[in-house]
Amino acid sequence: MLDDQTPSVAATSLAQADAIATQLHQRKDAWVNVSIPDRITYLRRCLDGVRAVAPEWATAACHAKGIDPASTLAGEEWFVGPTATIAGLRSLILTLETKGQPKPVRLRRDGQTIAQVFPANVMERLLWRGFVGEVWLQPEKPPTQGMVYRQKPAAGTLALVLGAGNVSSIAPLDALQKLFAEAAVVLLKMNPVNAYMGALLETAFQPLREDGFLEIVYGGAELGRHLCQHPLVDTIHITGSHHTHDAIVWGSTPDEQAQRKAASQPLTTKPITSELGCVTPVIVIPGHWSEADIAFQARHVAGMVVHNASFNCAAAKVIITAKGWAQRDVFLAQLQQELAKTPARKAYYPGAQERYQAFLERYPQAIALGQSEPPTTVPWTLIPEVPAQAGEYALTQEAFCGVLADVSLNATEASDFLSQAIAFANEQVWGNLSCTVLVDTRTQKQLGKEFEAAIAQLKYGAIGINVWSAVLFSLPVFSWGAFPGNSLQDITSGRGVVHNAFLFEHPQKSVLRAPFRIFPLPIWFARHPNLLQLAQRFTDFQAKPSWKRLLKVALASLRG
Repeated sequence: MLDDQTPSVAATSLAQADAIATQLHQRKDAWVNVSIPDRITYLRRCLDGVRAVAPEWATAACHAKGIDPASTLAGEEWFVGPTATIAGLRSLILTLETKGQPKPVRLRRDGQTIAQVFPANVMERLLWRGFVGEVWLQPEKPPTQGMVYRQKPAAGTLALVLGAGNVSSIAPLDALQKLFAEAAVVLLKMNPVNAYMGALLETAFQPLREDGFLEIVYGGAELGRHLCQHPLVDTIHITGSHHTHDAIVWGSTPDEQAQRKAASQPLTTKPITSELGCVTPVIVIPGHWSEADIAFQARHVAGMVVHNASFNCAAAKVIITAKGWAQRDVFLAQLQQELAKTPARKAYYPGAQERYQAFLERYPQAIALGQSEPPTTVPWTLIPEVPAQAGEYALTQEAFCGVLADVSLNATEASDFLSQAIAFANEQVWGNLSCTVLVDTRTQKQLGKEFEAAIAQLKYGAIGINVWSAVLFSLPVFSWGAFPGNSLQDITSGRGVVHNAFLFEHPQKSVLRAPFRIFPLPIWFARHPNLLQLAQRFTDFQAKPSWKRLLKVALASLRG
């Protein structure tokens, strides 16, 4: 559901798409032979292009999502759009300057190789005080990096990228992944929900387009099906729904999908990578929290729910607590207050009302919080006391709207709860893209090696410890994608990774650790009072880091 100010976009005809695919196919071998210095030049020119259109980019997204472009909330669209894209471009520049093999801050091997990749320099340490980020590699696999730069492919490939409709940086970052990490030319199909972004991306990435290495097309399911089956398309990448993935791979109806899966006869045998969402859990380890701790973490979790109107694959969808935790009721009451104080957002993503009603029908105890104006909004909604049982609707269906399920496990002590929560998240909650763990400093120290063993056991591609897991998406040094092992028949959160600026060839998961109380106020917190200025200054800093720009970011963040 798009705003009246959002321009309509003419669909690309099948004939036009065929011609574009042919042109890209003719340039795929040329792209393989582009030198690293020339690739860096392309990246720098595209970075300048994104910076030039950044204000228009953020404004367009705000109009589509019902946000005043001059409001503080508009900063959110800066961060998830041009800022994130610029960060991806700059990370790739740094990677290519090392010939595709950037050196981690630290490597440790204790049965599994873990590469510390963040923070990597003094400026990052100052901006992200107390944060430490790692990429965990698959056990028994070597810590090799940058295969396409170690061993040039014998021939080029044409990759079809089916863009996401919710976050405006996803489509360009996915395209950059294929171009610079996999040496493929890219045909990017915009999602109809944010097709209005295409013209801006065409301008920003004109250097790659004018030389025939990238092109953008527009249309719905018919065009998508046509291109997925196109004989010149070699590989496919999709960010979206597992239902869309299965329609591509297994057929358009449930019966056809079941028959093809049973016979192991997919519609396409082309390599396909995907990022397909998750019922994202937030695991709250019981401890002794102060009133300020409770207030901070309630606001933290509320921010994980309401960001981008909850249309995020990493939006908090189930909060897991210990039934015997003495502060459980106080914490959940504070969380309800935070959600109630947060203004409702336009439910811009198609199907939100239908998905919301499906939850209400199954959970009459659901508590709608704050003011809303149906059908333009979906209220932030807490569903108390959802049973912790296999197959439970709220644990197996991604709401993709402002719904948060409350689940409690029969435990009181941190150790007992931790072991239960890890098994529950791994086995009963659908998806394995990302999760968040909240634990106070004293409890984490008391748990010691037990806590580290639990993190090792979590089967999620991105894990945030005292930080929302979606932050790993915004920092391109981390791999972003499902935990390895999903099959085409049971795809859940997808296969493969994107971002991964260190170009590790066998990432298993990424882990970002943060202080229990983050200072200054994080950008993903609801109702951040200085978000727009902070986002604009952070965009300038990402585009061209300097001490002067860093100081401006610091001053803007302190005003939050």
